[in-house]
Amino acid sequence: MQHNDSKAPKRFSQHPVKYIFVTGGVVSSIGKGLAAASIGALLETRGLRVSMTKMDPYINVDPGTMSPFQHGEVFVTDDGAETDLDLGHYQRFTKANLAKRNSFTSGQVYDTVISKERRGDYLGGTVQVIPHITDQIKANIITASEGADVSIVEIGGTIGDIESLPFLEAIRQFRNDVGKENSIFIHVTLVPYIRAAGELKTKPTQHSVKELRSIGIQPDILICRADQPMAPDVRMKISTFCNLPKESVFEALDADSIYKMPIIYHEQRLDSRIVELLGIWTAQPNLDEWNRIIECIERPKHDLKIAVVGKYMGTRDSYKSVYEALTHAGIANESQVNIVGIDSEQLNASNAKEMLSCYDAILVPGGFGDRGVLGKMAAIQYARENDVPFFGICLGMQLACLEYARNALGLVDATSEEFDANAKNKIIHLMESQYGVRKKGGSMRLGAYDCIVRRNTKAFDSYHADRVSERHRHRYEFNPEFRNRFEESGFIVSGESPDGTLVEMMELENHIWFLGCQAHPELKSRPIAPHPLFRDFIAAALVNSKRKEGV
Repeated sequence: MQHNDSKAPKRFSQHPVKYIFVTGGVVSSIGKGLAAASIGALLETRGLRVSMTKMDPYINVDPGTMSPFQHGEVFVTDDGAETDLDLGHYQRFTKANLAKRNSFTSGQVYDTVISKERRGDYLGGTVQVIPHITDQIKANIITASEGADVSIVEIGGTIGDIESLPFLEAIRQFRNDVGKENSIFIHVTLVPYIRAAGELKTKPTQHSVKELRSIGIQPDILICRADQPMAPDVRMKISTFCNLPKESVFEALDADSIYKMPIIYHEQRLDSRIVELLGIWTAQPNLDEWNRIIECIERPKHDLKIAVVGKYMGTRDSYKSVYEALTHAGIANESQVNIVGIDSEQLNASNAKEMLSCYDAILVPGGFGDRGVLGKMAAIQYARENDVPFFGICLGMQLACLEYARNALGLVDATSEEFDANAKNKIIHLMESQYGVRKKGGSMRLGAYDCIVRRNTKAFDSYHADRVSERHRHRYEFNPEFRNRFEESGFIVSGESPDGTLVEMMELENHIWFLGCQAHPELKSRPIAPHPLFRDFIAAALVNSKRKEGV
């Protein structure tokens, strides 16, 4: 039952944590993460403190060593965890303070249990999936939920996967532990439209729920992905065959912006149904911020084209946070940002003008290895020489330094130690702390580090702060031996580590906007609070667009 009481969150905080478990069925990429994030956003508008957690069933300890083509980007938290990209959704939609505890895999769980066994914690006992693995999963959920009014836990994978069974068994047990009044199950499923038959089919959803019920989980709410609206009889059929009231069946139609989803769910009263089932006494939701975002998205005053030049162009998920940060910056500048991914292997010095002249700005994101770097450098050179706004992130900044060294400073053999360990002019070199590191996973410079921002720079104009904190994920840095030579020619250091040993940001003087940063600022951007560097990059793109039009 919903009540209008602005003091409700204070009273509610005296009660146990409420848990929402989100599962997915029928197909992968069904949208569990976006649904969970949208629910978190709606509950926050009601004054509740929300925790968000992702449990992934793969054996990898984390996605840090996985291919972006297969898994998408790696999202990094302040405390240095390499996590699933769904944590990016959680952060962009909510104010939750995400950390290592908010993301764990089968690999982490088994590693913890095996370490305990080797230490002798289970001395005399046989270590089994039940209860030892499931107990560890439940313990992790409790740890991740500390300090929250509502803990939203997403289980990765699809119902029916062998790998996810221990997690499903754990949440089945968890509900018995905390009681039905303190937990609900939300299942995200697919209701496909069969064009030949001209109708939506509910059978996949029925089978998915049947699979869940066979292991002891009855969904309390169904979120049905569909590309056609569900008629009342379809909703009633799902209700009847899946054993839940029609008030608990919701549809999730494809939207032209993911940031409309909280409002779409609210209009269907999903948040009201959740607080009713959990017995939560809350304030009325305040959706002003989300309505403002939608207003900016639907009625932009300007239209921009931004080129993202990278080598992982098989899927947008490879640069998910970059794309979203550009969208946030567009909202801040009342602009529709049309992002076009350009495969850097298809780009070179001879075709750069032909391929890039139609764009208002160019961004080169992070990455690893030397594949496609010449194309990225061709894009950087085009931006530098033609006064086109440029933003280089991590490897993008490093390549901007290499391009400048080769084409402006005359160091034709300038390179990175990552590409040639025996080169003479290693403009980019391996960090001292990385020498001797042999393990690939979790061994880079990871997490949040402070940066001192130099005044009278574009970086300072963006941040309006002398000291900022950004998240990192890299092994290589700008070689300070070349710093003076760069700065004397106008490519200056605008941000450095507090001890002055590491270059964190560089920018080109006498250019509309040419900036590179070693960190990943995209990881901290939100639609409600766009990152200042992205905001000003898009502002520069807007200036360039008007300049090209002669305005």
